[in-house]
Order: sequence, then C-alpha cells, then structure tokens
Amino acid sequence: MVTSALVPWAAGVVLADGGPVPPLTPASFFTEAEPASLAAVLVVAAGGAYLAGVSRLRGRGDRWPVGRTVAFLGGLVAIASVTVTGIAAYDTTLLSVHMVQHMILSMIAPILLALGAPVTLALRTLPAGPRKGVLAVLHSRVARVLSFPLVSFGIFIANPFVLYFSGLYRATLDNVWLHEWVHLHFIVTGCLFFWPLLGIDPLPGRISYPMRALLMFLSTPFHTVLGLTVMQSATLFGGDWYPNLGLTWADPYDDQKLAGGILWAGGEIVSVVMLGALVVQWMRHAEKEARRIDRALDRAEAEAARQAEYDLQQLRGGSVQA
Repeated sequence: MVTSALVPWAAGVVLADGGPVPPLTPASFFTEAEPASLAAVLVVAAGGAYLAGVSRLRGRGDRWPVGRTVAFLGGLVAIASVTVTGIAAYDTTLLSVHMVQHMILSMIAPILLALGAPVTLALRTLPAGPRKGVLAVLHSRVARVLSFPLVSFGIFIANPFVLYFSGLYRATLDNVWLHEWVHLHFIVTGCLFFWPLLGIDPLPGRISYPMRALLMFLSTPFHTVLGLTVMQSATLFGGDWYPNLGLTWADPYDDQKLAGGILWAGGEIVSVVMLGALVVQWMRHAEKEARRIDRALDRAEAEAARQAEYDLQQLRGGSVQA
C-alpha cells in the first residue's frame, strides 16, 4: 500500500484516502491530467505569444511558413503530452514513464521548437526595445559559450549520466521543485544542442554541415551505452523509492529494463532521423551553393562577352577613323 506520506507530491497517482496507486492505463492519460498546472499555463502562454507574432506578420502583409507554425505548436504539444497529461502523474511511479518524458523533453520537443524558428519570429515582430534585448542575449558571452558546439554537445551527453549515476535522480523523486527543474533542464539542454545543428534561427554556435552531421553521429552511441547500462543494471535507479511504492501491477526491475529499452531505442531512432535530416539539409545547401556559383559564373561570362563586344566595336571604330 502507498500512502500520501510516502509520495506526498506525486500528482494524481495517490488516492486522497492513502489508497494504492491505480494501474497505468490508456485512460489514465486523460483521467489523471492536470490542465490547471503551471506547465499548462506556460505552454499556452508560449503558444499564444507565437501565434500573436505570426498574426502580426500577416497583418502587415509578410509571409510566415505554415510548416514552421505547425512545428512549433507540435513541440509545445509534445511538452504538454508529458507534463500536463496522466504521463506526468506517473513519472515518479514508473521509471519507464520518466524515460518517455526524458526522450520527448530533451530530443523531440527541442527539434520541433527549433523547426518553428521562434527567434527569427521574435526578431521580426518585437518592438525595438525587446528586439535589442533579444539581440543582446544572442550576442552575449554566455550564449556564445553555451552554444559552442563542443560545449553544448558535452552538456547534452553528460547530463543523463550525471542524473542517473549520482544521487541526483533520487533527490528529484523526493523534491517536487527539483523534479520540475530537471524537466526544464531537459528542454533547455536539448535546445542548446539541436537548435544550432538545425541552423534555422540566427543563433551563435552554428557550424558547417559536415560538422553538424558528425556531432549528431557521435551522440548516437551514448544513448545506446546509457540505455544498455540501465537495462543491465542490477541496482534500481532511485534506490528503494520504487519498491516502497508497493505496486502490485508493476515490477520495478522489469520496469527498469523497459526504461532502458525506451532510452536506447528512442535515442537511436531520433538520432538516425535527425542525422538523415541534416544530410538532406547539407545536400540542399550544396545544391543552392552550386546554383549560386553557376549564376555568378554566368554573370561573369555575360559581362566578359559584353566587354569583348565593346572592345571589338572600339577597334572597328578606330579602324574606320584611320
């Protein structure tokens, strides 16, 4: 039996009378949702600000790709799906649920948000004062350091190892604010890594396409190593937290193996898709550059032909006068 004293803040999964935690079912996604939570407010505020910017652009006759809007809102929906719904209610009950959160908040949501180009939208729609503030942040030393590829890559790779192989993860289970901070940390570090790689917004730290593809490729084995380590570990992450929940419908050791599999497979899939997208971007960039060079050569040839024709006419004119 699990009492409210044991898990005092696990929203939605401990009954008011101290009864057992009900099994996680598809219906729990809706029945245990917290639509009035702080996460829901922040997601709605971010979506509203983005749509207001798009509306302002269109109001003055400027275009904004629909795909970017869909991508950004999709990123917010991804965040909400694991912080507002019943998924969030079970993130301290099952390690596998936490790993789903981990993958979505640190990889899927940041990629979708980056595709929405929110920084570009802000720079095009904000008044002069706030726009200068955004530019000041982008050009700050802190932004340049954190977005430097090797720094952001190191942070992105090291974070899960520090979280799961120290006492930090257990501390997040005991402290609600630390737990929520880790969620925010997942999103921020994911954005620091993926946004410069995609290179849609004018951010510091953007590098050549070969280097982007290389960094993405190098990140893939770390998810495999971490996932396999979690699956094969004989020690429960979180210590006695999960056994003390006394769940009759889930075994902590089996759930930890599932959590490792989610981390392994999810990281592999997202990394491979991202790597493919970067290769496609690279090829398109190369094609655009080739067309630009061709146009420049065509202009140079046309100018040379005009100059040759002019010189010939001058020579003919001089011959006639002679």
